[in-house]
Amino acid sequence: MSTTVSVPVGIAPRRVLYMGLSVVMALIAIVGFWPRYFGPLVLGTLVQPLLIHIHATVFTGWLVLFFLQAYFAATKRIQLHMTLGRLGIWYGLLLIVVGLTTGVVRAAAAPPAEAPRLLYVSVADMVMFGGFFAAAIWFRKKPKVHRPAMVVAATALLVAAVGRMTFLPPNGPIRLAIWSLPILIAVASEFRKTGRVHPIYFLGLGVFVIRRYSVPVIIATDAWGSFAQWVFGLVA
Repeated sequence: MSTTVSVPVGIAPRRVLYMGLSVVMALIAIVGFWPRYFGPLVLGTLVQPLLIHIHATVFTGWLVLFFLQAYFAATKRIQLHMTLGRLGIWYGLLLIVVGLTTGVVRAAAAPPAEAPRLLYVSVADMVMFGGFFAAAIWFRKKPKVHRPAMVVAATALLVAAVGRMTFLPPNGPIRLAIWSLPILIAVASEFRKTGRVHPIYFLGLGVFVIRRYSVPVIIATDAWGSFAQWVFGLVA
């Protein structure tokens, strides 16, 4: 007996993947931030500064935007996809500004021993996202590059959520694997369908590894310590 997988009418089967990836990203974000943000928010017990609420709203909005773009592309509503994409460029820039602002403010208010690390992860995360987001914009007329670049950019933002999963071992590859899960799913799907994988996925995974293991190395340098003090001096 044969089994067939049905796809909703009007949706391109090969593009359903990106809608699924957006759901995976949302689940990772919810699980990671549930204990300290989403859970208390639902229970009405959340007490956070306004900047944190703005940060959470903007970053959650990005996941919604990613899903909508995947949906419009999958249902062949290309004009809507392109229009929202142009707005998405400005939204991505807003995300970077909010991310950096939140990171600098949090780091400046942290204990001196913790401040350089918080600053580094904030800057590194926004550089990761910004680099792949810029590539996605540059190649927006070349879908075979645009799509994987957007997947990597969106996945890069999940690092903070995975970092808050206290039920995971603090060291080892598990956190890296969960963080990279949307990319790994995309890689497996692409390889199964075409026998090939776009290099940008491997570049993204390499950058994630560097980000994951570079923190103690970078923050221990005098150069980063001097830079951190300069940044904190600007917001003092």
